[in-house]
Amino acid sequence: MSLKDHLYELRNRLGWALVFIALGAIFGFVWWGWSIFGLPTLGEIVTTPYCAIPETQRLTQEGQGCQLLQTQPFEVFMIRLKVGTGVGMALTAPLWLYQVWRFISPGLYAKERRFALTFVACASVLFALGATLAFYVVPQGLTVLVGFGDGQFITALTAGDYVSFLLALLLIFGVSFELPLIVVMLNRVGVISYEKLNKWRRGIIFALFIFAAVATPGTDPISMVALAVALTLLFELAIQLARVHDKRAARKRGELGWDDVPDDEAAPFDYTPSQVDEVEPVPAPTAEPQRVRYDDAT
Repeated sequence: MSLKDHLYELRNRLGWALVFIALGAIFGFVWWGWSIFGLPTLGEIVTTPYCAIPETQRLTQEGQGCQLLQTQPFEVFMIRLKVGTGVGMALTAPLWLYQVWRFISPGLYAKERRFALTFVACASVLFALGATLAFYVVPQGLTVLVGFGDGQFITALTAGDYVSFLLALLLIFGVSFELPLIVVMLNRVGVISYEKLNKWRRGIIFALFIFAAVATPGTDPISMVALAVALTLLFELAIQLARVHDKRAARKRGELGWDDVPDDEAAPFDYTPSQVDEVEPVPAPTAEPQRVRYDDAT
């Protein structure tokens, strides 16, 4: 394909991806106040962590249940649109990611395609696990934070601040869960070995706890400890996977005899050039003799 054709292909793929994202955003916007197949509404799901705070410690109206506080015009509309767009992108991710993949895959080899598919699949699962953990950590974190008042304060979170805090925590947990996957991939390509990871284990664990304390948007110890412990377990799993991979690679090198080759000798590869099959020449088409054309005057 020419550069012009590539640009047209990129435009078409991005166009379809934006269409899928827009459809997902519309679905998420509608889902905010509409129960689908008996499931709770999106608004109820978002406010569940806030509603887990004891009723005596948050601002409530008699007979109105659990509600967030709106302090600006159109604040609820923008929150509903932002949350709906994020949820719609997550639900339609297979569709718009497929468009991106269709644009990239023609330039990859078969091995690179399998590697990329495995990476994307594992990254999606880890991001979902991190976001799920964050969703269950938020109620405990909020309960700890509002409990410092000893009944002398009442919590009245604005809708914008609460949703921003919730989305930031979900994003941080989801992205943080990708770090062990990056370590595994670097080990696969030979950048980091198991020996180095094993040597740096204590420093890595210490750095993870510092990262969790800095990365979490809240100041509660629950979310910090939960993120640090989860990352520590995932990094330990990544180290063990690196150990298995390095053992297999060492066994393969031993079977091929590469480790016994001195540094000043060439690798034991077969450098004999392969034969190229001769191509039979295709006879050029002979031009037919042209007939002399005479006009009427001649």
